Amino acid sequence: MAAREPFSSRVGAAHARACAAGHDFYVDPESGLMVMTAVYLRERGFCCDNGCRHCPWDEEEATA
Repeated sequence: MAAREPFSSRVGAAHARACAAGHDFYVDPESGLMVMTAVYLRERGFCCDNGCRHCPWDEEEATA
């Protein structure tokens, strides 16, 4: 799994709000891009190994 970059508190807050609401995506407040939430990535059921920002899979799960 590729290493993920740390994100700002604004991005973290946007992600937390989206997850709390059960949303699959949110708009990054800094770049304006749509970003998948950890909720969506976990429900998808697998790691794609693309280094998604909020990937909920740990390294062991991703390679299993």
